[in-house]
Amino acid sequence: MNETALTVHQTARPHGFPTAEHFAFVESALPEPPAGSALVENLYWSVDPYHREMMDDVPDGFALGAPLEGRAIGRITASRTPLLAEGEIVFHRRGWRTHAVLAPEEIRRLPRFDGVPLTAYLSILGGTGLTAYVGLTRIARLREGEDLFVSAAAGGVGTATGRFARLLGAGRLVGSAGSAAKADHLTREVGYDAAFDYHEGPPAELLRKAAPDGIDVFVDNVGGPQLAAAIGELREFGRVVRIGTISQYNDPDASPPHFDHADIVEKSLRMEGFLVSNYRDVQDELYDFAVPHLRSGRLALDETVVDGFEHIVDAFMGMLHGGNTGKIIVRDRTQVSAVG
Repeated sequence: MNETALTVHQTARPHGFPTAEHFAFVESALPEPPAGSALVENLYWSVDPYHREMMDDVPDGFALGAPLEGRAIGRITASRTPLLAEGEIVFHRRGWRTHAVLAPEEIRRLPRFDGVPLTAYLSILGGTGLTAYVGLTRIARLREGEDLFVSAAAGGVGTATGRFARLLGAGRLVGSAGSAAKADHLTREVGYDAAFDYHEGPPAELLRKAAPDGIDVFVDNVGGPQLAAAIGELREFGRVVRIGTISQYNDPDASPPHFDHADIVEKSLRMEGFLVSNYRDVQDELYDFAVPHLRSGRLALDETVVDGFEHIVDAFMGMLHGGNTGKIIVRDRTQVSAVG
């Protein structure tokens, strides 16, 4: 076990895209867990789009000069409580650091399913997959045969949404992505029927070409012009599932989407956003749904894995610039082989 610990601190508030100068790696002595807690050595870290929003001066956002927070999976290496056993693999939310001191209530034990890798608990079985599953089953209330459009479809939530929608019996799946290569990946590997690079023209025209008969559900990770385009193409009783607004995270001066608000009334549309943290009671249902498909091979993992905690900032910034396909995960290369 390492004798020192590393944490990532935010040093300044970015305006636009963050850079390496907005972060600092801080080294300290390996912490000693006090009575009633345990020391966890982290093995996997999740970096997510919402982290960018937390970097701004917002309620409950990241504090300057303090360790950042995020989802992580680690191994208990020292315990001073009978509730946490050394050697146990656990999930928690004190990521962006090599080691974390945690109380039992801050830890979630992971069910170990044969043939399912640990990374799945940060991707398709974690908050990413839960967001997609809740969006489809609780917010959209997807019905068999309905047609979907998903923005940022090559990201973690977008790929999970496409794969889950196919398993749930969706009709035509259309996705948008940030490059022609990603759009091609969506149709070749993920199961989308059509996909387009949103840089290639006005989103309304691109969507109309990809879904000439309209759509029933729009799963929105982006906002902006793609939201406006989708509202125009939604059929009667269509639904918009609002998950994120990536298009505005790094552009605080971006204009809000412009669309015909009469469409909301005349087509009886419904738009609803949600926070996945309010649906943690659905976690076991997600396991029941997804794990059999993972084991059978009908459900694949869409992950971009970056080796080395020292690259976590690079991985985060690369994600914001669209450098990943599927969920991006940082892996501790010196420890991961011990747990598989």
